[in-house]
Amino acid sequence: MSYSYKFPRPALTVDCVVFGLDAQDLKVMLIQRAIPPFQGQWALPGGFVRMDETLEEAAMRELREETGIREVFLEQLYTFGNLDRDPRDRVVTVAYYALVNLSEYHIQATTDAKDAAWFSITEIPTLAFDHERILSVGLARLKGKLRYEPIGFELLPKKFTLSQLQRLYETVLGETLDKRNFRKKILSMGLLIGLNETEKNVTHRAAQLYEFDEATYRQLKEKGFNFEV
Repeated sequence: MSYSYKFPRPALTVDCVVFGLDAQDLKVMLIQRAIPPFQGQWALPGGFVRMDETLEEAAMRELREETGIREVFLEQLYTFGNLDRDPRDRVVTVAYYALVNLSEYHIQATTDAKDAAWFSITEIPTLAFDHERILSVGLARLKGKLRYEPIGFELLPKKFTLSQLQRLYETVLGETLDKRNFRKKILSMGLLIGLNETEKNVTHRAAQLYEFDEATYRQLKEKGFNFEV
């Protein structure tokens, strides 16, 4: 049954901030817009919410259609509703963010995206709409989350070295951590399982590989923890 509202209603969109870790570089997924407004400019993946889908379903659909990324855990970030954020109309957007391992996802631009690519967080082009602000809020959330939740599981490969784990923290936080203190702290949590394996095809001395204890990881993620080194 249709209904005629007395007052005008703003349009509703979703936008996705997807972070990934590549070696020592934190990256974010961007799409190049193929249609106006901001045609040809880079932006966060996103689009309008359909009448028959939830916000999360819309975010997953837009991410899948514009980048090829699918089956990723999305968490709601913030709602942005500045009056001038979209030149077309009064548009409110609900932003989501996700953390992924880059090696697990094949990127392919479709629908209204001309291109899709990973960009270093330090080399972001001028973004459409208010997406620079959305990205800034997403990055701040990621930095905060790193200190109270073990998020490395989503960003690292299944097997990794302690140096790789430390670089993850240093890359996201933008600061250098003391190696001895970092390892003492992380190993005391019972979060890692040491493997009888070492790195392969490296020019330096091969380091021991670790993997996350999934049961402990889920418990810490649910309860939260304080990771200050």
